[in-house]
Amino acid sequence: MSTSVMNHDAHEHEHHDSGSTTLFGFWMYLMTDCILFASVFATYAVLFMNTAGGPAGHDIFELDYVLIETFALLFSSITYGFAMIGANRGNKQVTLLWLAVTFVLGAVFIGMEINEFAHLIHEGFGPQRSAFLTAFFSLVGMHGLHVTAGLIWMVALMLEVKNRGLSPRTVTRVGCLSLFWHFLDVVWICVFTVVYLMGTVQ
Repeated sequence: MSTSVMNHDAHEHEHHDSGSTTLFGFWMYLMTDCILFASVFATYAVLFMNTAGGPAGHDIFELDYVLIETFALLFSSITYGFAMIGANRGNKQVTLLWLAVTFVLGAVFIGMEINEFAHLIHEGFGPQRSAFLTAFFSLVGMHGLHVTAGLIWMVALMLEVKNRGLSPRTVTRVGCLSLFWHFLDVVWICVFTVVYLMGTVQ
C-alpha cells in the first residue's frame, strides 16, 4: 500500500474518531440540559397552584395560538431532518435551503412567544404577579432562550456551509445542532402538555 493511501486512510479515520467524540460529548451536554429542564419543570409543578389571587392558566392561555406555535416548531424539526439528509449526501444547496426553512419556522415560534409574553405583561400578568407566573415565564422563557441560541447557531452553520462547503467537521456540527433542535422539540411537547394543556383544563 502506498504512503499516500495510508495517509488518506489515517486522515479519514482521524475525522471519523473526532466526529464520534464530538457527538458523544454533545450527548453528554444534552443530558445536563435535560437535568436543568427537569429541575425547572419540578419547580413549576410545585408553584403552578400558587396564583396569589391572580389568574390561573385557564384564565390566560390561548390554546389555539399556542397550537400554531407548536406546529411551527414541530415542522421545523422535520425540515431540519431534510437538511441533515442533504448534509450527509454532500449536497450543499439542499442543506442550505432546508436550514433556511428551519430558521424561518423557528423564528416564527420565537416571535409568537415574545408576542405572548408581551401581551401577558401588558395585561398585568407579568412574572412578578404570582409564583405561578414566575414559574411559567421561567420555564417557557428558558426554552425560548434555547431556541434563540439554536437559531444563532443555525445562522453560523449556514455561513460555514456556504463559505467552506460540507467538510466532515461541518457535517458533524450540523449533526450536533440536529440533536439540539430535536431535543428542544421534545422539551416543547412536554411544556405544551404540562403547562398549556393541563393548565387550560384545571
